[in-house]
Amino acid sequence: MFYIWGFGWYNQSINAEEEKYMSLTLEKIFEAKNRIAPYTTRTPLIRLEKLDEYLGCQVYLKAECMQITGAFKLRGAVNKIRMLTPEQLSCGIVAASSGNHGKAVAYTAKKLGAKATIVMPYTAPAIKVNAIKELGAEVVQCETSERFDVAERICRERNATMVPPYNDEEIMAGQGTAGIEILEQCPEIDTIIVPVSGGGLIGGVSTAVKGMDNSVKVYGAEPAALPRYSASLAAGKPVKVEQKKSIADASCPRCRETSAIRMWRRTWTDSLMWRMSIC
Repeated sequence: MFYIWGFGWYNQSINAEEEKYMSLTLEKIFEAKNRIAPYTTRTPLIRLEKLDEYLGCQVYLKAECMQITGAFKLRGAVNKIRMLTPEQLSCGIVAASSGNHGKAVAYTAKKLGAKATIVMPYTAPAIKVNAIKELGAEVVQCETSERFDVAERICRERNATMVPPYNDEEIMAGQGTAGIEILEQCPEIDTIIVPVSGGGLIGGVSTAVKGMDNSVKVYGAEPAALPRYSASLAAGKPVKVEQKKSIADASCPRCRETSAIRMWRRTWTDSLMWRMSIC
C-alpha cells in the first residue's frame, strides 16, 4: 500500500548567477520530441476511474511503463546520445545507473552502433543487470556511493562520453517530452504529480508544462525514507540526507546535482512537495 501527504510550501527566488546556467526552454523540449520520435513510443494516458471517489478528482496515469525499455528514461537517453558526434560515439558512452537509465542508454547505444558501459550498484536487481547485458552493454558493479566516481574514471581512461541520468539539460529536455504529451492528450488537466528522483523528469516536465500552460500545477513526490528534495528546497541548496532503503529503489539517489533544483526554482512558484510512503 502507499499513501501521500503534503510536506510544505516553497516560494523561492533565483539570482542572476543561477539563471545563466539554465538554458532549458520549451522550444528545446519540442526539438527533443522530434529527435527522439523514431526511437521511442508515445505512451498512453490511462483513465483510472476507480480512484476518482478516493481522491475526489479525475485521475489519469501516464503509462511510461509501456515505453520501449519500460521507463521514461529512454526519452532523455535518446535525446542526449543522438546529439553526440560520430567521433564521440566511436569512443563509447558511459552511464551510472540503478537500472532504468542504464537500460535506456544500452538500448540507444545498440541502435546507434556504439559501445555502452553501465556502472551499477551491487544492490541492483539481477533482472535489471541481465537486461542491460542482453542489450550488449558492459556492466561494471560497485558500491552505490561510488558509482558516479567509477563512471567518471572509466570516461577518463577510455575518452568516452558520460550520459548522466538526470543532471543534464539535454536529458531533462528528453524527459520533458512526457509533459508535452500529457497536455496534448488531456488539454483540460489542471494538476500533475511527478515522482522525484534525480530531478531530471520533474525538471523537464515542469519546464514543458509551465511553458505550455502556466496555470497547471506541478507537484513532486518523493519517498518519505529519503526526503532529499524537500530538505534541499527548504535549504535553498543541495543537501545530503541519511541514505536509507526504500522499495522505490530508483527514487533514492544521493544529492550531488544542482541543475534540477535550479530548474525547479525557475518553474515552480508556491509549489508543494509531497512525501510518499511506500510499505
